[in-house]
Amino acid sequence: MRRANFQEGTVDYAAVGATQAHDLMGYPPERSIPAESSWRIGSGQARFDSSAEALLSWAPLRGAGLHISDVRPASGPMYSGVGFDADGNPLVASRLEADQRFDADGTPFVASGTTIRVRGRIKGMSADGELRVIYAIEEPRRVGFGLGTVGDSVVSGEESFVVTWDDSDEVRFTVRAFDRPVSPLYRLLPPLVKRRRRELFQGYLRALSPLYATPS
Repeated sequence: MRRANFQEGTVDYAAVGATQAHDLMGYPPERSIPAESSWRIGSGQARFDSSAEALLSWAPLRGAGLHISDVRPASGPMYSGVGFDADGNPLVASRLEADQRFDADGTPFVASGTTIRVRGRIKGMSADGELRVIYAIEEPRRVGFGLGTVGDSVVSGEESFVVTWDDSDEVRFTVRAFDRPVSPLYRLLPPLVKRRRRELFQGYLRALSPLYATPS
């Protein structure tokens, strides 16, 4: 099991980690617009493993048409915490996670503290910005990470990407986000924020779902 959080440096919003809050949709951070979608993308361990691998190699962002560059892993090893069994007993001692993995193109996998630059347009709307992985989760049946804006984006906020394999053998991909309009246009026309987010979600789904399922 791997779990890591990263707090060094600065993101441009206050509610760091709020995409993990159960009440995000009802009580989003102030002046932010929340969004959430979850899709069934298959079943079984093979589907979960392949989806988790794709997720950690930035496939959702690339599937949305975004170009990823300037990938900068956090300097130094990351604290990964303690793993526990179902009864709450520790499985392994606390340790420093120094492993670094790479995709076929040599791009580092998602890891807590990594900063990336993304560029692209979604149906004419800007998706440029600098983002930081503020947390990463790797568990036997749940893999995911959260991305927070650092700057140079038309919105400020956070999004999370999680793949789960539940007890019914179903594999699901869930994306959650909250966006606060930053640019004058988006502050004047908040519906653009929702439209931008909807298009991003569909792009993320295309990258992981073999069936391009309908949101539940």
